[in-house]
Amino acid sequence: MRPYSAYDSDTCSIARTLALIGDRWTLLVLRDVANGVRRFDELASHLGIARNVLSSRLARLAQAGLVERTAYREPGERERHEYRLSGPGRELIPILLAFMDWGDRNLAGPEGPPAVIRHAGCGARIRVALTCEEGHELGERPRLRMEPGPGSKVRSSGLPNGR
Repeated sequence: MRPYSAYDSDTCSIARTLALIGDRWTLLVLRDVANGVRRFDELASHLGIARNVLSSRLARLAQAGLVERTAYREPGERERHEYRLSGPGRELIPILLAFMDWGDRNLAGPEGPPAVIRHAGCGARIRVALTCEEGHELGERPRLRMEPGPGSKVRSSGLPNGR
């Protein structure tokens, strides 16, 4: 089997995902929408983000199918939009929770984490766990093996990304 470095990193799913959601504002917009902050003005105010930056992030997320844009109108006001996570957007929640969990363990101050996520059904704290398809929990020091998938491509030269 070829070493991992023999494969083109441009086809990497991590690189593709980061190209779509890998900047600070996009992740924070996703976090807020996931937590019920859905209207443009509320998002702008809560995040402290410039309106043009928020507008471009929401448009990009909607175009990628991660958020759905729905029109609403308050009495006497013009039509506005609110945003909700779509199915693919909801699939990012474990990633957001993994970021949060890591930050809580490694960056929270002595007073502890700023927020705690609980299961609405039983009230227990949520934890992010790594499991295989068979349901085995892999623990804190998982032994993993990466194999080329059907979409992998061997690099065309010895230079990074075939250049």
